[in-house]
Amino acid sequence: MSTPAPTYRIAPSILSADFARLGEEVKNVITAGADWIHFDVMDNHYVPNLTFGPMICSALKPHAKTADGTLVPIDVHLMVQPVDALAAAFADAGADYISFHPDASPHVHRSIQAIRAKGCKPGLVFNPAQPLDVLDWVIDDIDLILIMSVNPGFGGQSFIDSALRKTEAVRKRIDACGKDIRLEVDGGIKANNIAQVASAGADTFVAGSAIFGQPDYAAVVAAMRQALAKA
Repeated sequence: MSTPAPTYRIAPSILSADFARLGEEVKNVITAGADWIHFDVMDNHYVPNLTFGPMICSALKPHAKTADGTLVPIDVHLMVQPVDALAAAFADAGADYISFHPDASPHVHRSIQAIRAKGCKPGLVFNPAQPLDVLDWVIDDIDLILIMSVNPGFGGQSFIDSALRKTEAVRKRIDACGKDIRLEVDGGIKANNIAQVASAGADTFVAGSAIFGQPDYAAVVAAMRQALAKA
């Protein structure tokens, strides 16, 4: 029996959106074909930059839907330390997925449980030079694994090629465990490399300036989908 084709998700990061009109930006990128809305949450502690908090998520939640009213998942990537209090606040603000860096929590499993208890899908994020060992103990308890293909903290960086090997390694772990876990890659994703990232095993793709930095969001998303169709 053949393996079904993966369902790809494109998740524009509002880190690169026009902050003066975020609601409109979210609506426009969903109209352009976005599947998820990605929140890059930075605390000026775990990473150098400072972005936005739960109130922004709560304010944008009503805008995260298609023209027919279908809700679009909000995918929150916490680059914060400590994790638990802010994860709970984002859950209350309407997040659907909440992922965090294992080195930012003293008790990774407890943080995963806390996110799940709030009704959200928990995920783990791995920096470019970070090992995957923690997955040996928690892969059955998470719904998303996010591979950073840039160093966290800044938008507009170039793709780090070693992320492809890490993505391949994570795909093998996911396939071995048999659970439906999203494999997301974040950083330097563009139409000209998204197929390569998909071939390594990713099914969800975060793109910031590659979409929001362009005059025609729909054309960029369409180009990405065209590339994915050939992966």
